[in-house]
Amino acid sequence: MAVSTLQRIGTPGRPWGEAEIAEWRSRQPRRRSYEADVLQRVEALRSNFDVEQYGELDYAPDRYPLFALRSRDWRDELSCVLVTGGVHGYETSGVHGALRFAERHAPDYAGRVNLLIAPCVSPWGYERIHRWNPLALDPNRSFRENSPAPESAALMNLVEPLRDRFLLHIDLHETTDTDESEFRPSLAARDGKEFVPGEIPDGFYLVDDSEAPQPGFQQAIIEAVAKVTHIAPADARGEIIGSPVVAPGVIRYPLQELGLCAGITGAPYRTTTEVYPDSPRATPEQCNAAQVAAVRAAIDFALEDRAADAK
Repeated sequence: MAVSTLQRIGTPGRPWGEAEIAEWRSRQPRRRSYEADVLQRVEALRSNFDVEQYGELDYAPDRYPLFALRSRDWRDELSCVLVTGGVHGYETSGVHGALRFAERHAPDYAGRVNLLIAPCVSPWGYERIHRWNPLALDPNRSFRENSPAPESAALMNLVEPLRDRFLLHIDLHETTDTDESEFRPSLAARDGKEFVPGEIPDGFYLVDDSEAPQPGFQQAIIEAVAKVTHIAPADARGEIIGSPVVAPGVIRYPLQELGLCAGITGAPYRTTTEVYPDSPRATPEQCNAAQVAAVRAAIDFALEDRAADAK
């Protein structure tokens, strides 16, 4: 495996300081457009949603407005569903899957749930196809009180007034080959630690909440996605990315303890999707479709399960 060029920043075994972070940031060119890929599609959805600006990131010389899509027929008596994408900006299908769901399928749930969709939480990372923000922070480890990541803080502020009204939160992610070749080595270098190689799973999987697992909910999503793309098998140790597989394509993390996005609400149903776009068995179209299938299956299961409990 080639050594990440980012591992060569700074002194091995010593955590990065401001100089090293500045050097790393200087190596991150803009590679695609948040304006063209996200904001223009959000603007086109104004006829179907209330579009809300919930923050703005000031990363001089760039500024990034943050937008969420809110159901136009919002009704206080209905439960709320939160869909988030692009918490890691490089995870392309999370962003485009959230937007595709809003464009093609949100009307199916009108009058049934209130939808709140934040399609691109980390636009600086989206443009640079990177996991971190420009402070060399991972937004998906920063969803905690007094968050150091402005992206995470802005989303938490948006969600907080509705925190206990959410029925469901689905956070759309990818696991890519660059996790192993670039981002995990970079993390080790940033923190002054030795990089220990791991293994990238070939296929889609989910991360459930170990503190409040919902196995039936997770399995319903896996079954829906399996019709679109393949599900990641366990490795030789019975694990996916170092965590025991508890059901086909499902692992568990303590979401709130780790500061993960999927833990920011009190929703009884919550999950993180992980699409694998680098598989020779998957196309970008399949990855986007898998994210949409996951969102639809999650909402359908939550509504049906809640209705069954009410009988």
